[in-house]
Amino acid sequence: MTETSLIDRSGLDRTQVNKLINRGLEGADDGELFLEYKQSEMLVFDNGRLKQATYDTSQGFGLRAVKDEAVGYAHASDVSEPAITRAADAVRAVNGGHSGTYAEAPPRTNAKLYSDENPLAAPAFEAKVKLLQSIDAYARAKDERVRQVTASVGASWQMVEIVRPDGQIYRDIRPLVRVNVSVVAGVGDRQESGSYGYGGREGYGEFIATTNWQHAADEAVRQALLNLESIPAPAGEMDVVLGPGWPGVMLHEAVGHGLEGDFNRKKTSVFAGLMGQQVASKGVTVVDDGTIASRRGSLSIDDEGTPTNRTVLIEDGILVGYMQDRQNARLMNMKPTGNGRRESHAHVPMPRMTNTYMLAGQRDPAEILASVKNGIYAVNFGGGQVDITSGKYVFQVTEAYRIENGKLGAPLKGAMLIGNGPTDLKRVSMIGNDLQLDTGIGTCGKNGQGVPVGVGQPTLRMDRITVGGTG
Repeated sequence: MTETSLIDRSGLDRTQVNKLINRGLEGADDGELFLEYKQSEMLVFDNGRLKQATYDTSQGFGLRAVKDEAVGYAHASDVSEPAITRAADAVRAVNGGHSGTYAEAPPRTNAKLYSDENPLAAPAFEAKVKLLQSIDAYARAKDERVRQVTASVGASWQMVEIVRPDGQIYRDIRPLVRVNVSVVAGVGDRQESGSYGYGGREGYGEFIATTNWQHAADEAVRQALLNLESIPAPAGEMDVVLGPGWPGVMLHEAVGHGLEGDFNRKKTSVFAGLMGQQVASKGVTVVDDGTIASRRGSLSIDDEGTPTNRTVLIEDGILVGYMQDRQNARLMNMKPTGNGRRESHAHVPMPRMTNTYMLAGQRDPAEILASVKNGIYAVNFGGGQVDITSGKYVFQVTEAYRIENGKLGAPLKGAMLIGNGPTDLKRVSMIGNDLQLDTGIGTCGKNGQGVPVGVGQPTLRMDRITVGGTG
């Protein structure tokens, strides 16, 4: 399908649709009709056979009216005039008398951060299955201790169209691909796992190149075998070195959510009211950047039509910015930052992260490790949770090592990092010169909505962090 209007594709009369939008949003401060068409697929190869092959096509619209803090929202998968008429009648309820301050349309951007290529179109189904078989066979041949291999490829292709009551129309076509390899290795009764995934906003092309999937399988096997040698993690307060790249997920959870506009406007974030104040160690600069080409968390425009930005959140330890959608920006008398995101047409947009990362410092990573007398080196993370009101977080570490007298020691099993985001930002004592972004695997959850995101950071030393262990 070429880039056509979703209104035309649904056989709707454009003039009539504009009338309905205006009727639904009469008296509102802001709002839009959001149209979506999406194709997605997932193939999973598990234990030597194709376990899952799913294809899905979805479409629909969401009509939103925003009045002060209230939001009226109606959505349907039936993109038709009667359905939009019913939606317009439903959202009118929030509008009240006309304020005469209807928000200006988002500015235009010529930026195009990814192609329109539909990854579902090529390669063919048989080639994808053969690829998964190859990954499975390769990983098993690596080591006789490999007992189970799960390999998957998934992709989606989403067209969005945002129609505003002033007739302005914004369109975006978004490809997304992800490849994942998980391995279980065992000796006797003991089994351990390892995994590696990668992806981005383009076709399958480079992602299924032999060197790339072999690297993913190599990493998954390496982690699983390493974990077979692991000893129980120590517990207590100690210095922690975080590796570069994916460990930035801790920054995303422990700090990022607390810097989203809605939590600060409602004063439920631990960072509320701290603008301009020191919230982290000197040298700590954190940005949210939705403008990096082809990255999983990037968008040419957000789901309200605003161009994405590189938004500085913390600069040299000082809180300088929040991530904003249109509604919260207006209510806080700030500018939208291009962070209004939604999972689909069935969801309202809200402030969400794109690619959130800490900038590099000056230190050599080897020097950072050598500086720690007694601590742990956390290289890979699993799941984590945060309470944005208190800032408390808990993170499971899936690859970690003991550090003794500046030297890496045994791999550790069962390590958890427990702490408080704002407190621990002030415990960053050394920042490496090796900033990396993650490999393209992040999905962020908020209020029941999931969206693709990116994270990143350099090697970091954090002093006196609570480690939950089993040793």
